[in-house]
Amino acid sequence: MSQIFSDADIEEEQKHFSNVIATFQQYAQYSLAANNRRRKDIYTLPQGDKELLDDLGYRQKLQEVDRAILVNAEFLKQIVANPEIFGHDLDSPKDGDDCGALHDHSHGDVHSTHARSHPHHHHSHSHDHANASPDLRTVSKHQRKYKPTDFDMDKLRSTLKQFVRDWSQEGKEERETCYTPMKDALVAHFSDRPSPESRQNIRVLVPGAGLGRLAYDVANLGFACQGNEFSHYMLLASYLILNRTDAIEQYTIYPYIHSFSNLPDRKAMLRPVKIPDVLPSALPAGSNFSLVAGDFEEIYGTEYEEGDFEPQAGQWDAVLTCFFIDTAKNVINYLRIIHRILTPGGVWINIGPLLWHFENNATNDPSIELDLEEVKMLARKIGFVISDERTIDTTYTSNSQSMLGYVYKTAFWTATKV
Repeated sequence: MSQIFSDADIEEEQKHFSNVIATFQQYAQYSLAANNRRRKDIYTLPQGDKELLDDLGYRQKLQEVDRAILVNAEFLKQIVANPEIFGHDLDSPKDGDDCGALHDHSHGDVHSTHARSHPHHHHSHSHDHANASPDLRTVSKHQRKYKPTDFDMDKLRSTLKQFVRDWSQEGKEERETCYTPMKDALVAHFSDRPSPESRQNIRVLVPGAGLGRLAYDVANLGFACQGNEFSHYMLLASYLILNRTDAIEQYTIYPYIHSFSNLPDRKAMLRPVKIPDVLPSALPAGSNFSLVAGDFEEIYGTEYEEGDFEPQAGQWDAVLTCFFIDTAKNVINYLRIIHRILTPGGVWINIGPLLWHFENNATNDPSIELDLEEVKMLARKIGFVISDERTIDTTYTSNSQSMLGYVYKTAFWTATKV
């Protein structure tokens, strides 16, 4: 559905995008300062304690962390080297600018832009609530004014860990714990299409796509797959990995250097991680894989009106939600949209916890927080038949060598639209 945005809307979006770019660019300065605080703390100690720390090699460890920070910074600079590729001209928006053309993977870059979205809230699944991509021409004036907050930097650090989960060999076990059951259920639902070639007309949507690995894997199975993502951090990062990567393990990052807590040894913090573990451009010829930037409810939830570029109702054969449904302010609307956009007999495959991301928010956003049984009852009332229910224990962007880990007891199910 076409939308016309006010000057204030456009200015808000441009400002948010420029703040995200500034966060990437100021990572080194921020992180080196945080590490230097540890050096300053050494000087508050008695001389004997300083000598003991020197014997332990503590100062040397700080130097190694500095070097790792600079490696991360160079990688992050590559992500935002050309952010103007994201924006359409928001200085003079035209009716219909909210609808971005989808790009087939075999013919060009994966990303496309779509409706604007609203910067309200961040949550621990690293699908940060952010804006769709604005024009870069106003970025520089915001960058000069903006100093990234601890909150901004936490989102950026989460992005680095998300690379491990989605695009490294180290993250394979955690990734496959979630993605493999979903892919298996998808293939099983369309068992009458046993070959990748026979699946090319089966449309699969992955909302909350993050860095795009699940959507990529689905496309690699032969399905026509579209990911949808809301966060600038995720969109900028996934653009690099999907469209500007020429070799396996092309990049090296140090995702665990930002905390010194719960570490059994130095290696647990300082070990490098190489990405990606596969070459994203190596999808089979003719693969249909795209990413759309914007708010899930705005893009897929609008009712059809005459002149709508791409009515969504009944257009999708499958929807895969991984750590996604608890990002809703109103989960009723999420489920209603999923049901409406599926074809009759279409399948919704879900895995995730219920960490309601707007619970106790400071932005006065509404938040409907249901327990698992209520969510399943709601799904049935909306028109789903749920099957293959099970609990899957999994971590999320965790340091596998840490002394502390959180395990989600995620709910998995397959639900068919009736």
